[in-house]
Amino acid sequence: MKKLFLLSSMLASCVAFAQLPVTVLERSGGKETPAYGEIIDWWKQADKASRKIFISSMGMTDAGLPLHLVTVSNDGVSDYRQIKREKRLVILINNGIHPGEPDGIDASMLLAADIARGKLKLPRQVVLAIIPVYNIGGCLNRSDDYRVDQNGPEAFGFRGNAQNLDLNRDFIKADSKEALSFAHIFHLIDPDILIDNHVSNGADYQHAMTLLTSQHNKLGGAMGLYLNEVMEPALYSSMKKKGYDLVPYVNFDHRDKVEKGWNAFWDAPRYSSGYATLWNTFAFVPETHMLKPYSQRVQSTYELMKSFIEFAGAEQHQILELRARAKEEAITKDSFTIGWQLDKASSKMITFKGYESGYKPSKISGLPRLYYDRTKPYTLQVPFYNQYQSVTVINKPKAYIIPQGWWKVVERLKANHIVMQPINKDTLISVQVYRIEDYKASLRPYEGHHPNSDIKLSVASRSIQFRKGDWYIPMNQAANRFLIETLEPAAEDSYFKWNFFDAILQQKEGYSDYHFEDIAADYLKSNNELQQKLEARRRLDTAFAQSAGTQLNFIYQHSPWVEPAYLTYPVYRVP
Repeated sequence: MKKLFLLSSMLASCVAFAQLPVTVLERSGGKETPAYGEIIDWWKQADKASRKIFISSMGMTDAGLPLHLVTVSNDGVSDYRQIKREKRLVILINNGIHPGEPDGIDASMLLAADIARGKLKLPRQVVLAIIPVYNIGGCLNRSDDYRVDQNGPEAFGFRGNAQNLDLNRDFIKADSKEALSFAHIFHLIDPDILIDNHVSNGADYQHAMTLLTSQHNKLGGAMGLYLNEVMEPALYSSMKKKGYDLVPYVNFDHRDKVEKGWNAFWDAPRYSSGYATLWNTFAFVPETHMLKPYSQRVQSTYELMKSFIEFAGAEQHQILELRARAKEEAITKDSFTIGWQLDKASSKMITFKGYESGYKPSKISGLPRLYYDRTKPYTLQVPFYNQYQSVTVINKPKAYIIPQGWWKVVERLKANHIVMQPINKDTLISVQVYRIEDYKASLRPYEGHHPNSDIKLSVASRSIQFRKGDWYIPMNQAANRFLIETLEPAAEDSYFKWNFFDAILQQKEGYSDYHFEDIAADYLKSNNELQQKLEARRRLDTAFAQSAGTQLNFIYQHSPWVEPAYLTYPVYRVP
């Protein structure tokens, strides 16, 4: 009876595997990638065909369709509370953030199908969390005319989402519903490794795959050392055995020749890998080369994801231990770096396989144009600069306080599972207050904003009456680094940089010159210190000395009548 049961189970299993659908890529001989509906239909059919695959809806997107999450596990477990409780390692694979770069979309289908059929072994202790398509709006906006210089597939999606946002610049500012849904997924599964699949359109070279790794100094501590000295070398070695010579993402200055080497890409928190770093996740952006045939690009993406699985299976305990330790350190750490500088004196030599390049007259303009000669391949040792030094350090406060009126920021903090509580009654609290002394706003829009930069601050201590319902955010949590990077105004991707607090940069109250002249004159008589400041400014600044209106405004700005909100940064530090 037992043998009959086992035989029936095996037959049922074989039938289930036989029902796994063939992908569009396979049907087309590697020339086509599926449209959005075909992608989701395939995953739903795979869910029905295999107990190892489970698909669920996980939040809305700007396109009006839900974001999906696929869980692939060897024993069909899809409850992330159980997965974390059993100390399994989670690899999050994000696909189609730029749908014109669909390699990961197809490679993930092939990967899951091989796991379901038993062709590829997924260790029990490793779970794959796959977002089939992140940018649904871009995927629906399909054409064979986008990315004119890319070598296939025949038609694919558009870079911008339904709001025409580049979603790989949106992880901090979260202008899209996608980013808010992603934050929910990210904190639900707490990935140990993030893989965000892309295609590169830089220089021409022989490599089919390059790898952008989150910068190891920025990741920091034992995790940074492990990433740089153990994890990356192991992945490079694994891919070498499979016939792929990996190099770091080719991030070179196009005014120079690639043979001179390049700097590691700086993945600020706006990018997927930079965002993941804030949460102590090992983060990678595979970048296939756009001029390689599509089937080759998909295959190299498939093989790299296999290498990640193999490494994760072997190193599961070490990776989980490093992350747990980093989270604990983030809770107790007193200071965080928000400014970094490339160390140009430090580099390592890497083997780069390129093509000779040069300049020849353009058939369009007659002026010199860059070209690569594929009949002249070369192999060279080139310098790779991947050491950054800390230059700006912020000491964390005991807590931050955000008045409830700044609800757009509060919403983004809540989306990222920040521990915070409303103040339960009107309370006078001693805080440190930043004043914005100077800044530059971008003259041209960037991703729907005019980002602020070159921010100059002063700080003062004050007692402020906070209202019931204002938000108190303690700095004793694993999210400390995220909070520093978003709430410190001088940080490279802070909410101040992304214009969430620009209302304080505009003065709301004012005065009528003809009437305030007399008030200002009386005030100046009784304020000798201000009188001296005014005279000193006149001596140093000729234009100021010749402008009656500017001098009057100077007095107003140094008087008790100037509005307190003007240029006062409304996120307060509790010392």
